[in-house]
Amino acid sequence: MNRAYLPGILAMAAIVLASNILVQFLFGQWLTWGAFTYPLAFLVTDLMNRIYGAGPARKVVFAGFVVGVICSLIGTQVMLQGDGYTYPAVTLRIAIASGLAFLTAQLMDVAIFDRLREGRWWRAPLASTLVGSSLDTAIFFTVAFSGALTFIDPANDVAWANETLPLLGAGPIVPLWVSLAVADWLVKLTLALIALIPFRMIVTRVMQPA
Repeated sequence: MNRAYLPGILAMAAIVLASNILVQFLFGQWLTWGAFTYPLAFLVTDLMNRIYGAGPARKVVFAGFVVGVICSLIGTQVMLQGDGYTYPAVTLRIAIASGLAFLTAQLMDVAIFDRLREGRWWRAPLASTLVGSSLDTAIFFTVAFSGALTFIDPANDVAWANETLPLLGAGPIVPLWVSLAVADWLVKLTLALIALIPFRMIVTRVMQPA
C-alpha cells in the first residue's frame, strides 16, 4: 500500500477507536461524546478522496472498518458491573449496527464525492457528508435500538431505548432512541458545515504547486 495513504489510515483508525470508547459516555441527555468525534471520519474520507481519488479513499474506509470490528469484538468480551448485574461493554446489536452503518455510509460518501468532484469545491464534501451522515444515523440507531429488530439479539434488552418520550424533550411522543438519533444527526450536520473549513485549508496546502 502507498505510504502516502498511511496518515489517512492512522487518522481513521484513531477516530474509530476513540468513537467506540466515547460512545459509552453521555454528554447531556440526548448525546454521547462519540457524536463529536465520529463525524471526523467523513472529513478524513473526503480529504483522501479529493487528494488521492476514490480508490485510496475506499482503502482508508476499509481500514477504519477493520479497526471498528476489532474494537467491537473486544468490547463484547469486556464485562462491566452495574446495578447488581453484569453486561458486555458492547452488545452484539451495537457491534452489528456500528459496522453496518460505518461501511454503508462511508462507501456512499466516497461514491457521491467522486460523482460531484468536478463541481464547486464545497459541493462534493458537503453533499457526500450530509447524505453519508444521515444514512449512518438511520442505520445505526434503527439496528441498535429499534424494538422491531429484537430478533437480532433477543438476549439484549432494549426496552429502555423504546420508552416513549417527547422528541428531544419538547416534540411529539416517540421512542427514546429516535430522540437520540435526531440529536446525533443534528450534531453531524453542524460538524459537516464546520468541517468545510479544515477541508479547504488542508486541500489547498497539500495540492498547491511545489
